[in-house]
Amino acid sequence: MNDVREFTIDIPPATLTDLRERLARTRFSPRVGDGWEAGTDPDYLAAFVASWADFDWGPTERAVNQIPQQLVRAGGADIHVLHVPARGDAVSPIPLVLTHGWPSSFFEFLPLIGPLTDPAGHGGDATDAFDVIIPSLPGFGFSEQLPQGPTEPSRIADLWVEVMEQLGYRSFGAYGGDIGSHVTNFLGANHPQRVLGVFTHHPNLHPQLDPAWPLSSAEQRYLEERSNDPGGHDDGYAAIQATRPNSLAAGLADSPAGLAAWLVEKYREWSDCEGDLESSIDRGTLMSIATLYWVTNTIGTSFLPYRDDDATPPLPPVTAPAGLILTPEDAHFPREFAARTYTDIQLWRGPEPGGHFLALEQPERLVRDLRDFFRPLRTASADRP
Repeated sequence: MNDVREFTIDIPPATLTDLRERLARTRFSPRVGDGWEAGTDPDYLAAFVASWADFDWGPTERAVNQIPQQLVRAGGADIHVLHVPARGDAVSPIPLVLTHGWPSSFFEFLPLIGPLTDPAGHGGDATDAFDVIIPSLPGFGFSEQLPQGPTEPSRIADLWVEVMEQLGYRSFGAYGGDIGSHVTNFLGANHPQRVLGVFTHHPNLHPQLDPAWPLSSAEQRYLEERSNDPGGHDDGYAAIQATRPNSLAAGLADSPAGLAAWLVEKYREWSDCEGDLESSIDRGTLMSIATLYWVTNTIGTSFLPYRDDDATPPLPPVTAPAGLILTPEDAHFPREFAARTYTDIQLWRGPEPGGHFLALEQPERLVRDLRDFFRPLRTASADRP
């Protein structure tokens, strides 16, 4: 078997017909509570299901198939990768691996590809070009789940090093959010000889606290605010995905309406949309993401990072250069708290508007900050083999 094979999405028409028929037969449950307080608003869900039943996947599939895709054999599994080199006239582009989280997918990063690979064509400087590599996490989308062992961030970081080697890259930069931020952190901690720099809008929230390193007043306030945050009611999804993934997946893999309700609620809850989800992420994108989960039947395997979270080892210090930007999610996160994890913070910005799904919500901001962070690291990139 070749380690790297070209890939084209080709969803059978029968799969899409079955999806539409299931959506048309949806039985909606009676409302509990008002609006979104008890989960996805039934009225919104009914409208979303009606739109999804009429959704034409074909243009989405054709558009994605215009992007170079590969299956890379690594860790005993086929990992789906969008692999877009910089424009041919780019000078020494930096390879940049972008890692998504849950309930995300490669769709999250599509708005970044053009500006990162062709900055001159998108209002930037040609010297800021990147080769963009977007792998899907194991068990997500068109990536196979790993054949054995836990699916946890340090292992995925090791897997990404293997994927990048298969693609011909010895050194690279890394960006990620959510689960992808944990993967990125382990890349910067365990593979600093390979990683030019790590970048995230989700800095590590749980550093090892050293009694010999007293908390600052800002850190104390931040930890008190976090301990008093009533947002813990949102943690139920993680608990059930970690402890009863098969029970949950049985329903979501059989009911597209149930799948939509489970996914859409998180996009609304975690985006910076003030309750108006589609002001932040358009419905077409949401339907594409839901369709991807459905046609690949990967909602259950997407729970693996939650199921295997306890197998994650402690994060060592991240010694690779780090760029950290804040959104309202972590608005009061102190820089000195970040310094307990990241030993070489070279860019610190925010908070600025944007939410959990920053590449979809504020792609221009993210492109700007990625360019600014990696610009001074390009000399180091040129010096590495």
